[in-house]
Amino acid sequence: MSKTYRGLTRTQIAKTLDHSVLKPNASYTDVTVGAKVALDEDVASYCIRPMDVAVAHEVLKQSEVPVCTVIGFPHGSTTTATKVFETQEAISLGATEIDMVLNVSALISGDLDFVEADIAAVVSAARESRESIIVKVIFETALLTNEQIATACKLTEAGGADYVKTSTGFAAAGATLEHVALMKSCVGDRLKVKASGGVRTLDQVVDFIEAGASRCGTSIAAEILAEFDSKAV
Repeated sequence: MSKTYRGLTRTQIAKTLDHSVLKPNASYTDVTVGAKVALDEDVASYCIRPMDVAVAHEVLKQSEVPVCTVIGFPHGSTTTATKVFETQEAISLGATEIDMVLNVSALISGDLDFVEADIAAVVSAARESRESIIVKVIFETALLTNEQIATACKLTEAGGADYVKTSTGFAAAGATLEHVALMKSCVGDRLKVKASGGVRTLDQVVDFIEAGASRCGTSIAAEILAEFDSKAV
């Protein structure tokens, strides 16, 4: 019988984790080591910078671990055409999951039609490249009110994306249980929720899962899974 922690197996935890290497000062070696961690731990995906997609794909191409990359990162303020090009290029290099940053400025300014169209354009570019591509939309919840988060959920759904995601990890604060629960209440079972930003412990991961998250972004997947190994019964 498999060991569990708070009712979850190691595999269930691992398949929630999007292991990430996204810092601007990450070296080529850091990217390769991160890919091997993703492979060894059999996580949900390996999330890396657009420049690293080809390298990650080479390491992971014989595995079932998808390559995920970020678009319009980290501020979401690049033009829609730029986001579309980034998406197409990333998929051509081997990415099968796209985490795009919503245009926070447009959302706060009330230009909701633009926000939806920006999301829809990336989704369309992804699906035209490959039908099975997963698209997640990053809100940067630390910069938004609860009302704006709820609006962003509606726009993400209208734009055709698959996930709503809390944060880039580069704002003043990351994922909170309140925001994850709010996002889950807005999207129900129609979309999934990804908690990201400051996810560094096993208990945080389980808390986010219990709040409604299907994925958790973290740069320390191996450490979280090692914590599982030390605590599971």
